[in-house]
Amino acid sequence: MIAPLREKFNADWTPANYARLFAHLEARCGEGVQFRHCETPCFFPAELIDRMSRYGAEIVQQLLGNQQYMADSEQAIPEKWRVPNEAAAPLFVQADFGLDQNLEPKLVEIQGFPSLYFYQPALADAYRAAYQLDPDLAALPGGLSTTDYYRLMRDAIIGTHDPENVVLTDVDPGGQKTRHDFLTTEREIGVRAVDIRSLIKRGNRLFHLRDGLETPVHRIYNRAIVDEMERRAIQLPFDFRDDINVEWAGHPNWFFRLSKFSLPYLNHPAVPGAQFLDQAGLVEHPEQYVLKPLYSFAGAGVIVGPTTEQIAAVPPEQRSGYLLQERVDFRPVVDTPAGVDKVEVRIMYVWRDGLQAVNTIIRMGRGTQMGVDFNKGMDWVGASAGFIQA
Repeated sequence: MIAPLREKFNADWTPANYARLFAHLEARCGEGVQFRHCETPCFFPAELIDRMSRYGAEIVQQLLGNQQYMADSEQAIPEKWRVPNEAAAPLFVQADFGLDQNLEPKLVEIQGFPSLYFYQPALADAYRAAYQLDPDLAALPGGLSTTDYYRLMRDAIIGTHDPENVVLTDVDPGGQKTRHDFLTTEREIGVRAVDIRSLIKRGNRLFHLRDGLETPVHRIYNRAIVDEMERRAIQLPFDFRDDINVEWAGHPNWFFRLSKFSLPYLNHPAVPGAQFLDQAGLVEHPEQYVLKPLYSFAGAGVIVGPTTEQIAAVPPEQRSGYLLQERVDFRPVVDTPAGVDKVEVRIMYVWRDGLQAVNTIIRMGRGTQMGVDFNKGMDWVGASAGFIQA
């Protein structure tokens, strides 16, 4: 994105530097990483990241101010997963953007759910150290300092509690590809990852075993994906509908409220048009759309440029759970020795008297999507970090 930085990086790149990236990550996380990391970080002008950050905040504010959307999205929460005492706004928001042919940011999707808030700083530090990047390049948006970033995250996740009474929950956290984020979360703020199935319910309270001792849970930083729990038929020791005496760091209802379900309600220049499949009628040019299940994760079930037959194959009773979104051909913008990559930028927010953009996640690829399955066998693709030039 910034030609002089890109040209210098490509000219100076060596396999030894790339190996040092993984050595730094292993030292920071305590074990080697298991998914593909791009050979390069991305370099962005501050104006572009600021614009994406502003767009994401505008989109969320538009939704929160839409009474019809708020009523409809409440009904979109499945009864089985409807949690009492919902927060008035999402604590965590992720807004994913690509760049169209005019280099304008276009929303891919938005989520009211946490992401890799602690792994991304570790990854940025590893790129900076391995490649000896200019220390004046910022890794956080809006001039946010590292000290303030960790303070914000500590306040959002722990609040006023002791870290031993706060848990990060997932299904089999040690087996997740994102476990390095869990490890760095514990290292930075003392909150441990626990299997959501291991929680103990007594009356209206929850407990977890910490160092062999039954310890009260006062706050849950939930990372367990409903889609995975449904698919694996996970049996939980409590019911999400129970009125449990616990706080949620990121209320689970916002996983459903702020999601692909939101897209048809948006009217913003950064948002491609979208409609629910059951309301779409005859689709004359399906190749101009993307077919998406509403609550899948990591691109599962997404079809870019579906055929008429693929659309028709969605059963009538499931069509309200699918979305047709106008297809945007994202422009390759990062010149690498293996080819020109497309880039997807996730702006990560925390709600503090409104949304504050606090970090980014970068995905690079040359396939139809950014996921691993769409970029197999390629070099200079995968997970990355963004550096911002003022």
